[in-house]
Amino acid sequence: MSYNPAGIDVAVDEVVDLTSDLIRIDSTNTGDAQTLVPERAAAEWVAEKLSEVGYDITYVESGAKGRGNVFARLPGADSSRGALMMHGHLDVVPADAGEWSVHPFSGAVQDGYVWGRGAVDMKDMVGMTLATARRFKRDGIVPPRDLVFAFLADEEAGGYYGGQWLVENKPELFEGVTEAVGEVGGFSITLKDGVRAYLVETAEKGIAWLRLRVRGRAGHGSMVHEDNAVSKLAQAVARLGQHRFPLVMTDSVQEFLAGVTELTGLEFPEDDLEGSVAKLGGLSRIIGATLRDTANPTMLDAGYKANVIPSIAEATVDCRVLPGRKAAFEKELDEVLGPDVEREWIADLPAVETTFDGHLVDAMSASIIAEDPGAKLLPYMLSGGTDAKAFSRLDIRCFGFAPLQLPPDLDFSALFHGVDERVPVDALKFGTRVLDRFLQQS
Repeated sequence: MSYNPAGIDVAVDEVVDLTSDLIRIDSTNTGDAQTLVPERAAAEWVAEKLSEVGYDITYVESGAKGRGNVFARLPGADSSRGALMMHGHLDVVPADAGEWSVHPFSGAVQDGYVWGRGAVDMKDMVGMTLATARRFKRDGIVPPRDLVFAFLADEEAGGYYGGQWLVENKPELFEGVTEAVGEVGGFSITLKDGVRAYLVETAEKGIAWLRLRVRGRAGHGSMVHEDNAVSKLAQAVARLGQHRFPLVMTDSVQEFLAGVTELTGLEFPEDDLEGSVAKLGGLSRIIGATLRDTANPTMLDAGYKANVIPSIAEATVDCRVLPGRKAAFEKELDEVLGPDVEREWIADLPAVETTFDGHLVDAMSASIIAEDPGAKLLPYMLSGGTDAKAFSRLDIRCFGFAPLQLPPDLDFSALFHGVDERVPVDALKFGTRVLDRFLQQS
């Protein structure tokens, strides 16, 4: 289909205010039902913005009071094709205002940026999607196929009161959807000589949160004690924390590195893979974490009094597992931890991977190049996780594509869950233009 730019200026003009206003709505997800701020207020605001241009809205609370989700459909020219879902989450991680230059829920627009918790994760994408959805309805734009706009709860805590719950309990909301686009991708990296590449997420590691438990003999803290659960757990956790899982080159990572080599000439030899990846600057934190499985101890819990040796000690470990590696990963855990350490999975979300090809990828590439001639798209694997883990259960093919053209010196990856999270105003406007083209050609 040909591209219709008429009316795009209104969407570009309003995206900054939409993003700023949404950031001002606190939707902090602590992962604790007693302390989190439910997404209902943010969801109702999104619903209002869609309703005022004529969308029929479906509002659903996912498994708990206030965990709001909003869905809207826009019929396409060919409804026999599989529908495309644009999804974003409304919750954000906590922020300590005392650490920030501006209040994290101010939505401040200053120094060329929109500031606040969620500015890059991911109220920026929600703002761009809203601006585009509103423009399509307002201007009578008919996309090539049906579009589903989904704004979801609880992504920051695994989606158990969001995407996962919806897939299990409301699968009819996803009827006809064959492909989905969400976070974390579409952002630019500037390589040597000003060459820009835009990364499209085609894969993400599995999330496996693990509780370790060691049992021993309780006793008095003043006595000699040879069966101390705390000591045994500390030794096991230290072994795991110091362990390095083997380097594994997945298809997504290999294709990304090959693309960087083509654009820059930088080589990634197998005998110095991590050293070479480190030359990618801030991005190396993400790419480096996709070269191997990781298991990072994050919490310890033992004892109740200084002079009492407890009978049980526990630890929590954040495990991130490469596609196809789960069985080998668990076997290696057994070898590192030993027989005395009990294991309990408290979250187990699968790795996701798709190929970097097809009409949708072509549409992404065309929409980026139209706004940034000479740019190139590259696939990559995300070290974290997204709601794609839920949607993949419905055999929906998932990508991360939230287009942003970023300043070369901005350490973008450090802003995710970071202090002074912010997104460039110009990047939001760029992304809105790209999404407008993309959804008209998808």
